[in-house]
Amino acid sequence: MAELNQVSAADFELLPNDRKRNDETIEKPSLSFAQDAWRRLKKNKGAFVSLWIIIVIFLGAFLSVPYANTTTTSKQNVMQQNLPPRIPGNIPGFRGEQKIDGEKFNAYERANVKKGETHIFGTDQFGRDIFKRVLYGTRISLEVALIAALIDLVFGVSYGLISGWKGGRVDMVMQRIVEIVSSVPNLVVFVLLILIMKPGLFSIALGISLTSWTSMARLVRADVLSLKEQDFISAARTLGTSPIKTGLRHLVPNVSSTIIVQLMFTIPSAIFFEALLSFIGIGIPVPMASLGTLLNDGQTAFQFYPYQLVFPAIVMSVLMIAFNLLADGLRDAFDPRTRD
Repeated sequence: MAELNQVSAADFELLPNDRKRNDETIEKPSLSFAQDAWRRLKKNKGAFVSLWIIIVIFLGAFLSVPYANTTTTSKQNVMQQNLPPRIPGNIPGFRGEQKIDGEKFNAYERANVKKGETHIFGTDQFGRDIFKRVLYGTRISLEVALIAALIDLVFGVSYGLISGWKGGRVDMVMQRIVEIVSSVPNLVVFVLLILIMKPGLFSIALGISLTSWTSMARLVRADVLSLKEQDFISAARTLGTSPIKTGLRHLVPNVSSTIIVQLMFTIPSAIFFEALLSFIGIGIPVPMASLGTLLNDGQTAFQFYPYQLVFPAIVMSVLMIAFNLLADGLRDAFDPRTRD
């Protein structure tokens, strides 16, 4: 035992100075929650590319107001009906050529269109430029979705916060109301709303938000039920902080990730539902146009002029896919269990 207790300095190996410094350095930088979420979002290539696609579509739709508005998109020219797509250059599919009864010809020359005048997506049966109408329709669809998301954000989040914070009988009654609202079909709610209000942009957004807020309220309530038992909430109560300040300072920041992710799922759902309503003829009224009305117009001429349906369908599909990929990426980025 005595030999075991006798330990000398020679028994230890001294490390070089450069190795000491390397062992003591912190490999990962100190990041805040938002910075870490942004870093993980950038690592998700699909979500990051979708984010830029959405930004480009938003900029193209909302910055094109002088170019694509109610006046320019409703302007008709019967001499330029059903012209195919044409852009400068010799690009296959965009040369302005048509083929009818086996005869291939330049539709722009036959319609006596001015030299240099082009229509990127062609024209419809009234001679209206489809590219302008797609820009305008995308803007209207996004506005409907944003209004619905804003109402969902204000009402759904407030409802979920109150329900989860109060608990007990108040929570039970509020959740029974949510179940009743969820059981009513969306289309029934919208048709009843149309009977009361004038069809338009706000009435459609309100009809969508009246049925979509329940998912947001349930998710926020579930987070609040677990958060209100945490120590920092108990400390705020002990210090005499009012429930409103506690909710704004502590609860809302901690459920912000859930709110953002749910909003990213709400927007494409609202776009799709608005398109469905406009497609069946009870949505955006004339002379306004949305992606749904463009799809409705395009499907009637699809057999002879497929481009009138293809271009609006592509834009809507890209929007839906991009928002869903971004929502999946945000969900993973905000989830602490996925941290590496």
